[in-house]
Amino acid sequence: MGKLIKGVSKNARFFICDTKDMVQEAMDIHSCSPTGISILGRVLTAAGMMGSDLKSENDSMTIRINGDGPAGTIIATANMKGEVKGYLSNPQVETDDHDSAHIHIGKAVGNGTMYVIKDMGLRDPFSGLVQLQTGEIGDDLAYYFYTSEQIPSVVALGVKINKDYKVSCAGGFIIQLLPGAENEFIDRLEEKLKAIRPVTELFEGGFDIYRIARLLYEDMGSDEEGKLVEDYEILAESEITYKCDCSRERYLRGLITLGRKEIDSILEEDGGKMEVECHFCMKKYEFTKEDFEDIEF
Repeated sequence: MGKLIKGVSKNARFFICDTKDMVQEAMDIHSCSPTGISILGRVLTAAGMMGSDLKSENDSMTIRINGDGPAGTIIATANMKGEVKGYLSNPQVETDDHDSAHIHIGKAVGNGTMYVIKDMGLRDPFSGLVQLQTGEIGDDLAYYFYTSEQIPSVVALGVKINKDYKVSCAGGFIIQLLPGAENEFIDRLEEKLKAIRPVTELFEGGFDIYRIARLLYEDMGSDEEGKLVEDYEILAESEITYKCDCSRERYLRGLITLGRKEIDSILEEDGGKMEVECHFCMKKYEFTKEDFEDIEF
């Protein structure tokens, strides 16, 4: 089970999470290649952090990436309870744009658009749209935050696959400046981010999410070990898991919207039954004529 923390200081707020278990489950469900899970795992991790910032248990948010690369469409949906699900069109995507230590995912994602949709129970969900800048998910999300929400942000995401094709570590962090953030803090944060190792290397080096939080605030220019640029507070800790909320009843309601004539036509063509499959968890549901007999259309 993954872990997520949220915190704040005078000049910034942050989200940090360890999503190794969640990403491994997604890899198993979707039979992802190393490149495929490197992409999907990043989007799931980002969605989990962003979902934790929602205000109500009934709210949800979705990241949808429509790229022209071989990965195809990538979708991740999350809620404030740390429940995340997602998929990509081509989970077996591969690219030669990598070396022995890193998979560079920009080529697999390609050019296109990123949508961020927040459903908060209003008539019209909030939707933000940006053009993909690099295909490296963290960079594109930072661009989204700055252009669509006017929040200067740093987004670091990572997934590392070992030689046995298992997830050895996964996670990330988001740091967002608060209104009126002081220039001195911004300068020190920029200096730190230039020096800090990729998040997967931090996890591999024994850092947990609490140690990463401290690292982000440690004063590199101080001779005093452990001195912070400014104090911070961890506001919340929560679990983060891969969880699909599909159900037979939900799919039945969806099929009913096709209308009696269309349903009868499909049943006749498919030998008296129809099967639907959930994109998020790959679970299959079978329906026959009897399932629709007592329903008024």
